[in-house]
Amino acid sequence: MTHFVVEGLKATIEGKEILKGIDLEIKGGEIHAIMGPNGTGKSTLASALMGHPKYEVTDGAVSLNGEDVLEMAVDERARAGLFLAMQYPSEIAGVTNSDFMRSAINARREEGNEISLIKFIRQMEGKMKELEMDPEFAHRYLNEGFSGGEKKRNEILQMMMIEPKLVILDEIDSGLDIDALRIVANGVNSMRDEDRGFLIITHYQRLLNYIKPDVVHVMMQGRIVKSGGPELAERLERDGYDWVKEELGITDESVGQEA
Repeated sequence: MTHFVVEGLKATIEGKEILKGIDLEIKGGEIHAIMGPNGTGKSTLASALMGHPKYEVTDGAVSLNGEDVLEMAVDERARAGLFLAMQYPSEIAGVTNSDFMRSAINARREEGNEISLIKFIRQMEGKMKELEMDPEFAHRYLNEGFSGGEKKRNEILQMMMIEPKLVILDEIDSGLDIDALRIVANGVNSMRDEDRGFLIITHYQRLLNYIKPDVVHVMMQGRIVKSGGPELAERLERDGYDWVKEELGITDESVGQEA
């Protein structure tokens, strides 16, 4: 069973502390959601966990199934089973979707145990059908010329093909209409099992209507300040964050622009 632990994680950008001590534990089969006002460090957390060089981790520990994540390079984290579906996926000219995903799958396999082309094609065609994607997208350059919604579906396709152990979804619902949101959520729900945990970063309850979280965390001032069940997200949607700030005596949640 997957076990992901974050303890006292602190991180800075250009010398400014953004994460001020994050504690988090996600077990296989669990979906955790993080919500919070803009500028509180939610996307910084995702980037720091994946090893983005822009962010310097200054304290704390991160482990995946007992392995020290912070000691790993970015590619090693991906091979160990970390996956980030980004808010703004990059375009890569000259590399097709299918070539990218087959290379990503084989990077996690032992030499001599690479996925066969026929098996890969069958799997990819099946997953694309689930996501209601045009088969032609397999042969297009990665995210090049894709709409925002197409990029998000493509991120979920990558997740479904690569089968990571810990999935981080950074505002995957941003820019999606209701139909696309339903399709993306179905893709995520189809991957839920004891060998995989999810960390969903979102502003809106609407995503959590489709992907039911086990735990909802509220993040302010670079910390997780409150945790609860799905009902916490429902109250945040209804009443905003002021009641949390009042309850905890928080007067200013701003820590600068979130990256």
